[in-house]
Amino acid sequence: MNLANRITIFRILLIPIFMVLALVDIKYNRLISALVFSFAAITDSLDGYIARTRNQITVFGKFADPLADKLLISAALLVLVELGDLSSWMAFIIIAREFIITGFRVLAAAEGVVIAASWWGKIKTITQIVAIVATLLNNFPFSYIGFPFSKIAMGLAIVLTIISGFDYIYLNRDIFKKDS
Repeated sequence: MNLANRITIFRILLIPIFMVLALVDIKYNRLISALVFSFAAITDSLDGYIARTRNQITVFGKFADPLADKLLISAALLVLVELGDLSSWMAFIIIAREFIITGFRVLAAAEGVVIAASWWGKIKTITQIVAIVATLLNNFPFSYIGFPFSKIAMGLAIVLTIISGFDYIYLNRDIFKKDS
């Protein structure tokens, strides 16, 4: 197993650790869980970079890397709902988009088409990560000046999630024509 795939597996193993840290009642749990989440999110870029630069792209990596991303984001959203920091409908929109696009990718793969991540998708992911971290940190440091950064970031993440989902399907709509 190559280094990139080991990093992906490590990211998946960090998910339950993140969740426990976020949900247990210990001092600085929100800060510690935000750091673990951030570290796990950063490893997403790292494993992809390593796989590309070392020419170590594998079938396992193509499957596990996006799965790890979706598991991490979904786990964080569920934690925020559990903590009462995020409405369930917001989490649902983001998670539903991931299911829809995953299904769309499976359909495309069945037709022999590989669909790369779009610019909108990358911006969406970064915005989701920023919004989750800001919410985990209770809007720190913006709470000191009364600026609702975490709420604005989460709203933007939801809007970009919707836009990127529509963009993804629209740009690759020919997949549906092959099915008919």
